[in-house]
Amino acid sequence: MTNELGIWEIAVLALLRESPMHPYQMQSLLRQRHKDEILALKRGSLYHAIGRLVRDALIAAKSTQREGRRPERTTYAITAAGRNEFTRALRQIIAVPRRESSEFMAAMSFLVHLTPAEALPRLEERATHLANEIAHRGAGVSAASAHVLRINLVESEYLVAIMKAELAWVRSLIADISAGKLSWDLKTILKQARASVPASARTPASAVRNKE
Repeated sequence: MTNELGIWEIAVLALLRESPMHPYQMQSLLRQRHKDEILALKRGSLYHAIGRLVRDALIAAKSTQREGRRPERTTYAITAAGRNEFTRALRQIIAVPRRESSEFMAAMSFLVHLTPAEALPRLEERATHLANEIAHRGAGVSAASAHVLRINLVESEYLVAIMKAELAWVRSLIADISAGKLSWDLKTILKQARASVPASARTPASAVRNKE
């Protein structure tokens, strides 16, 4: 392996560990099992993952068939190396926390560019969305638990737990801003930020006025 397996490669290997199948079957199963909710199911992502796994000899084309006028479908099978790499990578991902990108976390690093009065209603809106999503997904997990084993729902349980933790944090932030425990002055912060820029990197004030 030249690179660590991503979650798409993990998904493909997991399916092929069950049985050889072609990409359309993989897509159908991912939707049936609601994995598309966590994988952002896109055809291109699936085929790119398959291509990388073939390149690294972790899966191999088993047969190619055509049904009527449909395009040819290649059935893939996991290799011995693929089985070994799959279990190794899965154990690693589960055991070792990794810093994963979050659009919300990135946006929060720029929260200072909103005034407290602007930030507060946006945070309240997010809290409402989170509460609704938690209720919806929680009900889905409860309904599904009557038909499938809990092990098949642990990723949904985890997602709900993460959203509950985020909601609690957002609500605490709302409370602190509302009570004045967290406050900032945007004009002062921008003034301080401009003053911290090295003189050599500053645009002359006259140039700024000319552009305006």
